[in-house]
Amino acid sequence: MPSPSRRTVLATGSALGGALFAGGLPAQATAADRPGGTGGTADPWRTVLDDADLVWQRMPATWYEGPFLGNGFLGSGVYAEPGSETRAVRFNVQHSEVQDHRPEFGSLFGLARLPIGYFTLEPVGTITAVDWRLGLHDAELTGTLTTDRGTLTVRALVHTSRSLLAVEVTPSAGERGFRWVFHPADAISPRAAFKPLPDGYQGNPPPEVDEHDGVHVCVQPLLSDGQHVTAWRETERGGPRTLYAHVAHSYPRTTALGAALRAVRDGSLLPYDALAVTHRAWWHAYYRKSFLSLPDARIQRFYWIQLYKVASAARRDAPVMATSGPWLEPTPWPNTWWNLNVQLEYWLIHGSNHLELDAVTRALGEFRDNLAKEVAAPYRSDSLGIPRTTDPHLVNGAAGTLTGYGVGIPGQDPPTPEVGNLTWALHNVWLSYRHTMDESVLRDVLYPLLRKAINYYLHFLQPGPDGRLHLPTTFSPEYGGNSRDCNYDLMLLTWGCRTLLESAEVLGIDDELAPCWQEVLARRVSYPTDENGFMIGADIPFAKSHRHYSHLLAVYPLYELTGRTPEERALIEKSLAHWVGFEGALQGYTFTGAASMSALLGKGEDALKYLGELMARFIQANTMYKESGPVIETPLSAAQSLHDMVCQSWGGIVRVFPALPAAWADVTVHGFRTQGAFLLSAVRRGGMTRWVRLVSEAGAPCVVRHGLPGAIEVRDGRGRPLRYETVDDGTIRIPLCKGESALVTAKGDRPDLTVAPVTPNGTAPRWGLPA
Repeated sequence: MPSPSRRTVLATGSALGGALFAGGLPAQATAADRPGGTGGTADPWRTVLDDADLVWQRMPATWYEGPFLGNGFLGSGVYAEPGSETRAVRFNVQHSEVQDHRPEFGSLFGLARLPIGYFTLEPVGTITAVDWRLGLHDAELTGTLTTDRGTLTVRALVHTSRSLLAVEVTPSAGERGFRWVFHPADAISPRAAFKPLPDGYQGNPPPEVDEHDGVHVCVQPLLSDGQHVTAWRETERGGPRTLYAHVAHSYPRTTALGAALRAVRDGSLLPYDALAVTHRAWWHAYYRKSFLSLPDARIQRFYWIQLYKVASAARRDAPVMATSGPWLEPTPWPNTWWNLNVQLEYWLIHGSNHLELDAVTRALGEFRDNLAKEVAAPYRSDSLGIPRTTDPHLVNGAAGTLTGYGVGIPGQDPPTPEVGNLTWALHNVWLSYRHTMDESVLRDVLYPLLRKAINYYLHFLQPGPDGRLHLPTTFSPEYGGNSRDCNYDLMLLTWGCRTLLESAEVLGIDDELAPCWQEVLARRVSYPTDENGFMIGADIPFAKSHRHYSHLLAVYPLYELTGRTPEERALIEKSLAHWVGFEGALQGYTFTGAASMSALLGKGEDALKYLGELMARFIQANTMYKESGPVIETPLSAAQSLHDMVCQSWGGIVRVFPALPAAWADVTVHGFRTQGAFLLSAVRRGGMTRWVRLVSEAGAPCVVRHGLPGAIEVRDGRGRPLRYETVDDGTIRIPLCKGESALVTAKGDRPDLTVAPVTPNGTAPRWGLPA
């Protein structure tokens, strides 16, 4: 029998209560043990991450159950080979840049992401047991396959910068004859398994398999010109054998072959351990940008898995995440979706302090010229739009259709003039600006694009008999039917005009359109409501089960309506209850939206209840999510719902622990990024906030609702008293310059400023497939 593996030691030895980090909380905290602590590792990140590792002691059968590896480009999901569950394990090979390039067939066929293929690890014997661990800290899969002929010890990673799948297998004597086999996929849109093919559409030619000086290649030519190539090589160094694989895509040139060969030749010169050094270093630094611990062990583990997942699926220079991230599977949605999915996928990067993953701001800025082509020709000189679906370059493919554009014309185009998607996507860009206060984001991307997105609305906004400004019929995503004064569009139009005016003031721009934006805010029709709350629009009540909160965007995430008055709060509560009260069409992100709206209202118990519904109904064994096909936005947005319970910073106020349930008496947060570019650290113990610390990165106005009871005092980074102004009960304004910090405590209190993982309320099973 082999000696106990490292993963076994970690599985039995982690202790949440014993990992601490100490001191005055610099931007990068240092690890230390508190005297009298309960032992365990000195590194708090290592403690929570090791505790969150996914384990498999049963063989995963599907994408929804197995381990997943990725770096925003190359992705691999691991599970049993369907139909050969005891004979082979599949390592998928997919890539977020690999797509077709035939726009005449639209974004879901002609521009769709294309499946690449997969390797099977085929033992000599019959698989009898599996013992795997996906280690979050190192972003590696480790473990063993046991067969009736011996064992295969496996280590696998997708290298963070080389985009190389490396799988090291150490066989026992009886398994030395194991093999790897590559299975190319048909290069056809995955939607073909769900919907009829467009007239004239055909799949791409068969791939060409070859060998170049010991490197195997599978070259997939494309009918549109260009190619994608999978290259791989297996090397043996003593007992272990290591598979190295890389995918390259080129269009319209055929340069992918050379790129793939170089990547594999260079990468395979390094043994697995050498590759792992730089890979692990990136991931260790990544996690240390923020910290969150709460007493619900299952949810805390889920949260850290989402941080792993988002960095496996997203990078700033990678394509904006498609519906299934880099892990493409058969799906009716084989591209990027802009009427909810993209927005939800990226929300958690702000609070968790991971703006290095912000592909949305980068892509909208880089490919803005394509957005003009998505509106009808008469509007292209001054307007932009984004249709429901695009490829990574923001191309929809409608330019080759009879209409010649992707975004419909309000009041004219049947069936779905879905106009608001670009404005909603730009709200994500605005969040990136607000969380960094980087004016280049405002000046170079948000302002010019939002100006033209709102301009498209202004072409159609007209006064009615009541003297108010009205929108002709547009479409509220997914509800069905067009309506005048659609709330989806009115709410986004309102946010857009307000944001343009505020941005122009920040940038010092005297914009000739400012009077138009002011007139919209003063004269636009009220949001349509009835006895049940917000309607879909003036012509359509909310009267059936509907998973999408398109009619509630002013509440969340726009925070245009927040319950400032009793009447407004009652309207929000009524609308929320009516929305989730219809069973039948509710999906996972229904409950993440409901959780965040409840958090806005300070209802922590309700927020936790909705997250519980999500976990019980929809979240799969490996924390993935499915509807008609694999999609990843919902688990990622659940992490944002947790953020909304722990901290909110809309409206210029940082709210600390605004919506915690009673069961979460202890919570620790560190390095949490808020609007205004503050880094928040705070500790709650025994149901009371003990201290709050804010570090200002930009010198923005600092207003904090700290939540400490009774009299307080505020000190700077050297422990000296700081002036502050009381705004209202529990809210203070602190004058902080760039680089300065403020510590808020109870008056006369000198609490221990050590930040540690909190003790869980109870036991919970690990994610994955534990025994």
